[in-house]
Amino acid sequence: MSVGTTLKPVRIDGRRQRSERTRQAIIEAYLVLLRENPQVPTAAQIAERAGYSVRSIFERFPDLLALRIAATDHAFAMGNAQAVLRDVDGDRPTRLRSQVETRAHTCEQWLPLWRALNANQGESSELKRRIRLARELIMMRLELMYQPELSTLSELDRKRTLIALEMLTDFESWARLRELYGMSFTQGCALWIGAIDRLLPPTPAPRH
Repeated sequence: MSVGTTLKPVRIDGRRQRSERTRQAIIEAYLVLLRENPQVPTAAQIAERAGYSVRSIFERFPDLLALRIAATDHAFAMGNAQAVLRDVDGDRPTRLRSQVETRAHTCEQWLPLWRALNANQGESSELKRRIRLARELIMMRLELMYQPELSTLSELDRKRTLIALEMLTDFESWARLRELYGMSFTQGCALWIGAIDRLLPPTPAPRH
């Protein structure tokens, strides 16, 4: 850059920023309403909670299904950021506690959205695909956390054990512990830890 040349200020599109803030507020309002009531909210309810008009919703989303998909993507991104794998190289009790507590926190926060997704997945192949991807990601996390134990099994037994672990730590499993059996968060985690510990094969001795 030659002497005397001045940098031009970066032009910020204020209108676009405002529109994006409105879009985000609508998504967050949708998610808050789902946590309060498992019934999928109406456009009027979403608009009222977000503090915008119904027209504002449909200026940013072609229909409520598109909003639902956008909210799902936002929630999955947040959930993945919160569910960071920890203690992968820890001993068996440490890995059990870490995996279960992380999974339980995810279920605690996102159960209403998961229920809404499953109830309405027939409306959209995109929703079905997101549910499938979410389950695949859970399986991958389980496989990483319990790799030492799973490595001792045959391919078929390993796959069956992973399926059982995914079923055991499903959203609805957590909901039954909390809602049907009235367990506290700590009690639910303890039950999951015990069940997973019994399901997994013995941990192989470390190699020297």
